[in-house]
Amino acid sequence: MNTIIQEIMKKITTGYTNVLEDLVNGSKDFSKFIVELKKVLDEVGTELSANSLEFLDDIIRDSKSRKKDYYIQRRNDKKSIMTVFGEVNYCRTYYKNKKDGSYAYLSDEMVGIEAHDRKDMSYDAALIEESLDSSYQKTGETVAPTMAVSKQTVLNTIRKLGKVDNASAKIAESKKEVKIIYIEADEDHVAMQDGTNKQIKLIYVHEGKELTSKNRYKLKNVRYFTGHYTNNEELWLQVADYLEEAYEMEKVKKIYLSGDGAKWIKEGLNWIKGSQYVLDGFHLAKYVRIAIAHMPECYNETIWKYIDNLDKKSVKETLDLIIEQTEKETKKEAVKRSKKYILGNWKGIERRYDQEYIGCSAEGHISHILSSRLSSRPLGWSLEGADEMARLRVYRANGGNIFELMSKKKEEDKKEERIIKLDQRVVKRRLKMANETFDNIPFINDGRRSWGREYFKALRGA
Repeated sequence: MNTIIQEIMKKITTGYTNVLEDLVNGSKDFSKFIVELKKVLDEVGTELSANSLEFLDDIIRDSKSRKKDYYIQRRNDKKSIMTVFGEVNYCRTYYKNKKDGSYAYLSDEMVGIEAHDRKDMSYDAALIEESLDSSYQKTGETVAPTMAVSKQTVLNTIRKLGKVDNASAKIAESKKEVKIIYIEADEDHVAMQDGTNKQIKLIYVHEGKELTSKNRYKLKNVRYFTGHYTNNEELWLQVADYLEEAYEMEKVKKIYLSGDGAKWIKEGLNWIKGSQYVLDGFHLAKYVRIAIAHMPECYNETIWKYIDNLDKKSVKETLDLIIEQTEKETKKEAVKRSKKYILGNWKGIERRYDQEYIGCSAEGHISHILSSRLSSRPLGWSLEGADEMARLRVYRANGGNIFELMSKKKEEDKKEERIIKLDQRVVKRRLKMANETFDNIPFINDGRRSWGREYFKALRGA
């Protein structure tokens, strides 16, 4: 092991010296320096990873508990596994259990590498993380450029993780006391591979807005919920459960539920006790535009004056007048639909003018959380794939960590493992020897001066 450490340290020194000299001599800018340095570190990372796995294999092979329970069946069996550094190639020992005759790679088992694993979990997490913003094809080419994987491999990695529950991300603060809660909802229409469209729904809860910089605001303590649901009760119950856990609900004075008037959104009123529906401004303006599109100069100012004054009667009379003056039958029907929509959501329009109401930004959140990945590009999704991607993006938006999620799932899925107890005295002795090697590296201590040697002497504290 000592020789390997010396070789790795020499490789770091040589690689770093070369890219540093290029930077200082002006032949490369800092961005190119970073790219070249990453190549050096990735190569070293693969070697250190392989060395660490073989180091553990050596310790297990020499341990008393191993010798008591396992025979050595074979040595130096090769395995390759993809990591964020690149492909790691290492050798390990194959054992046979003395009691039950079963076989195992004990060092692999100890660090969670299963027999069928071809990718490290951190690499899988990096693939999923990148796929949240990039196509599967681009993801496979980007995460480890020296060892690209197919878009099917990326998809299979997401499938292996499975559907992420909306409650997976930790809640930042429980039983918080607030006076007003805002709930906003909308849906994205996602193109399927069979030519149809499916709704991916989005609900988010927050406590209002806070100023982050001049004329820029963000929502306070926002929490997202998403997925393809045919049973809206299931989605709203998730929101209700979150509210009960996150807030002292008996202290809440008002709950505003904003949306476009869709039936599934209004169903939330049945599940969120005390909530009041508000029609969002985007859809109100949309239907007003439809109604006056053919004569805006006549009615735009008038109808908005009546809406702002909450004069329902005058709004109705104005829309009736527009219908009467409209000759084209298709346009007349469009105005009638707008009239029905505006008057049918009048209570929701009135609440828009409550002093505590701050507006609705559902369209922007749909675009940012869902559409930018699911529907803004000419893609054709499977329903399962669209649902999984939406949930993953929401999990990230809720502060979730993909690697932690995968680690938790692996812990839940794994069966009882055989444990080899290592002699800690042996472990400490081996680690001490490795540390002492760093203090006795010939190419640092041979007296000749170079950038690399001076750098590592400073690092060592010489």
